[in-house]
Formats: sequence, structure tokens, C-alpha cells
Amino acid sequence: LKEENAVLRSKINKLQILSETQADKMRKLEKKLEENKIKEEKEAQDLEAMVQHVEQNLQLMTKRAVKAENSAAKLRQENALLQAELRNSRLENEALRAAQAGLAAAKQNAEVALQHLLQVTTSSRASIRQLLSGAESLQLVADLLKSIDRISEVSEDGQ
Repeated sequence: LKEENAVLRSKINKLQILSETQADKMRKLEKKLEENKIKEEKEAQDLEAMVQHVEQNLQLMTKRAVKAENSAAKLRQENALLQAELRNSRLENEALRAAQAGLAAAKQNAEVALQHLLQVTTSSRASIRQLLSGAESLQLVADLLKSIDRISEVSEDGQ
């Protein structure tokens, strides 16, 4: 019986040692499990923070994109207005050039007309001089004829 008790005590010691070893392993595994949970929670929090950061960046980029699109639309409108102004300015410029060409032609025509008027004036003055000269000659002839009439009247009276 003593031997059997010794064997059983030996088995109990071995079982206690095995139980303590397994309890140590269990504590170590529980500690590792707790560390892993903490680590996973931290990673989950980090991941959540990263997701929030990415969402904020996405919102900012969306706002920037909307702002850029609005700016581009305004620039397109301004460009269209400037293009219209440019077309109007070109048309006005062409009209001014045409008017200037018309004005130059009118000026040239006026100058030609002036030359003609000067020629007509010069020729009219010459004609007027000739007329005056002719009128003076006629006046002289008329005076001569009157004188001849008087002479012939005096000669008829004095005969």
C-alpha cells in the first residue's frame, strides 16, 4: 500500500507539475491573447483614423474639384465674352478702315473737284476779261458810232 501511495503521490506531483506548467502556458497564452486584442484594437483605431483622414482628404479634394469646375466655367464664360468683344473689335476695325478708305476716296474726289473748280474759275476769269474787253470794245464802237452820227448831223447842218 505504501508503494502504491508513493506511486500515486509521484503521479500527483507529476500531474501538479504538469498542471502548473499548463497553467503557466495558459497564463502566457491569455497574456498574449490580451496583448493581441490590445494590438488589434489599436490597429483598428489607427485604421479608423486613417479612414477618417482619407475621407476628409476626399471631401477637400471634392470641394477643390467643384471650385475648379466653377472657376473653369467662369473662365469659359469670360473667354466667350472676350471672344465676342474681339469679333466686335475686329468688325469695328474693318468698318473704320472701310470708312477711312471711303474718306480718303472722298478727299481725293474733293481734291479733283477743287482742281476742276480752280480751272473753271481761271477759265471763267479769262472769259469775263474777254467779255469785259469785248464790252469795252463795243462801248468804244458805240461811242464812235454816236460820234459819227453827231459828225454827220453837224455836217448836214453845216453844209
